[in-house]
Amino acid sequence: MTRFIFPILLSVSCLSFVHADNWPNWRGPKFDGVSAEKDIPTEWGENKNILWKLAMPGMGCSTPVVWENHIFLTSEDDGAVVLMCVSTDGKELWKRKVGSGGRKVRGDEGNSATASSTTDGKHVWSFAGSGELCCHTVFGDSVWSINLQEYGKFRTNFGMHSSPLHYGNRIYMQILHRNGQFLFAFDDLTGKVVWKINRKGEGDPNTESPDGYASVQICRKGDDSFLVVHGNDATTGHRLDDGSEIWRVVDENSQERHDWRFISSPAVTRDLIVIPTCKNGVTVAVRTDIKGRVATHGQGELWRLKVTSDVPSPLIHDGLVYLCRAEGQLMCIEGMTGKILYDERGYNSRHRASPVYADGKIYLTARDGTFSVVEAGPKYKLLAKNKLSDEFAGSPAISNGRIYLHGFKALYAIATR
Repeated sequence: MTRFIFPILLSVSCLSFVHADNWPNWRGPKFDGVSAEKDIPTEWGENKNILWKLAMPGMGCSTPVVWENHIFLTSEDDGAVVLMCVSTDGKELWKRKVGSGGRKVRGDEGNSATASSTTDGKHVWSFAGSGELCCHTVFGDSVWSINLQEYGKFRTNFGMHSSPLHYGNRIYMQILHRNGQFLFAFDDLTGKVVWKINRKGEGDPNTESPDGYASVQICRKGDDSFLVVHGNDATTGHRLDDGSEIWRVVDENSQERHDWRFISSPAVTRDLIVIPTCKNGVTVAVRTDIKGRVATHGQGELWRLKVTSDVPSPLIHDGLVYLCRAEGQLMCIEGMTGKILYDERGYNSRHRASPVYADGKIYLTARDGTFSVVEAGPKYKLLAKNKLSDEFAGSPAISNGRIYLHGFKALYAIATR
């Protein structure tokens, strides 16, 4: 009976959610961390604007993904990684094992439930750090599952955390480590490999440089849309049809050392790509029409700053780049010129989640449960500082006037109505 009730509820919910944005993947509806929704909460706390919270079975660092009235996220649960489906009224609907867990990386920095899922409202795709890439229906039925360690046992210092990207009828994944440097395209409904390429890096193979913790991104430009892959001392653009390389940006690590890994992912818009690198490294901005090999100050490079975010990914909105550094310092940069408009300390604490934009505000997430809300624009203005008694590494998801926050202890729905 449940299988028949679920579609009816889904259809009814679509009527009331018709004006709301879904948040179908890690970086939201447009793959850029930007929501078009209005009336999003600015302030919340333990006893303010928490619509509900749901205890999690274990630690998880993934960003929730939302489609209509359902939320999908991964978590550890008694030594396993599970994919959970939660209703937008805070009820667990189902839970499925998708991989093995139990390994924490860098102490408390992450685990095997770090990659975020992706959904199209009919299916949901998830990835566990133990290598399993899985497809389920939104009812929780298994469609297919493969283990990407078939293409080489994962060899990184701190686990595998790249998130899958659903676009068109394919799932795209970058898997970069010392035993393999691959970019995949899978058929979304069968799991069949459409194409696989060896994506060559630029770093020293005897160091941690080949360890890639970023996720594949997409630049959507009509027939000229392409994938953006980041890791192993290079950022590359690839054609959707066969994965062939279009361009390559190099010189992303310092000349003195080529042994650091990339964690954060590039920010991509139709005309601009902002590329973060490793700790104490650079941030590089390039046009999206570049071709071939682009070295320092090469054709198509717009600017290069000797500062980077290291862990949080950049955010681009309305021509401005927001760079949240690993300890909470926030920079605002003109996207086409590289001019620094402000550089503010903000909240001095570890920041692992990526910033998101909604309703004229930038939302920043600290590991200790402190959330800074900053007015978007060329001048720094702190609007609110909010605190929850939990730890957070996943980025906020925004849908239907709510902010969803995945903590180590609980999933929270923040709303003013």
